[in-house]
Amino acid sequence: MQLTLLPQPDGVTIRVDEKRLDAAIATAFKDRVRSMIVDGGALVVLDLRGVDFIDSSGLGAVIALFKAMPADRRLVLTGLTPNVERVFQLTRMDTVLAIRKDPPPGQKGPAP
Repeated sequence: MQLTLLPQPDGVTIRVDEKRLDAAIATAFKDRVRSMIVDGGALVVLDLRGVDFIDSSGLGAVIALFKAMPADRRLVLTGLTPNVERVFQLTRMDTVLAIRKDPPPGQKGPAP
């Protein structure tokens, strides 16, 4: 699984470099992200610009990460592709999760 940890002044950005966030990797994704954010700062940005497809298992993994965040920390999603954004809208999770349209701090344009 391709995840890149990018330290930021106020937390961390985790860039997901997987085309699919589905049942095949959802549990490993959730566990790996949890281990990556243990020592992060107050803000965790999950950069999903590399993800073209997300199913209910992938969505569930993102929601589990959101629910596991301590009260003094925030999870923000960014870089949602149209297909992924549509899933968040259809499930109305876009009203629950913080979704930012701009690129994550320290990055301009699409991730390499």
